[in-house]
Amino acid sequence: MRLSDAEFKAMNGRIRGQLHRRVEFPLLRRLGLSESAGKDVIELGCGNGLGAELIASLRPRSYVGIDFMPEQIELAKLRAVKDARFLVGDATHLPELSDQSADVVVIFGILHHIPLWQQAVRECARLLRPQGCLIVEEPDAPALRGWDRVLRWAHPKTGFSLVGLEAQLASTGFRIEKRVRIPGVFGFYRARRVAS
Repeated sequence: MRLSDAEFKAMNGRIRGQLHRRVEFPLLRRLGLSESAGKDVIELGCGNGLGAELIASLRPRSYVGIDFMPEQIELAKLRAVKDARFLVGDATHLPELSDQSADVVVIFGILHHIPLWQQAVRECARLLRPQGCLIVEEPDAPALRGWDRVLRWAHPKTGFSLVGLEAQLASTGFRIEKRVRIPGVFGFYRARRVAS
């Protein structure tokens, strides 16, 4: 799903960038994103490329950033992150990426934008090698409803919630190894692919 104009502006603003750098990235790094060193990394929902820039500091072997919005991919390319590859794509179906092509898949809060978000989780399982690591950050359903009421961001009504995400991870062959949950607000996860 495309972001509304208001959310696009907010996601590319200075405040969002500082939150990404100073809060989300350090927390996800402690949860296991540091495993990216020397590994093949795919970021779903790479947005303007700030995540690519931060992940590059971990020295992955390769990095591919995917975003649904061509405007975001153009912004990401402007960052000129060394050896990064950026593609316009739908996280629910990425035929341009091979099975088991990543050691780490990173999601900085985009599943709640995807009407078929469960399929995006299945696609993560397809992309990861056995024992690969999925690092996810997502807002919970009450936070989404609050943002939509106040900010008019109009997220899709997909039934997304952290409880639903945890159930989908389990049913897709992931084992949650670490989680930090602020109930009703945000969840941060490291999950391991344990079944094919």
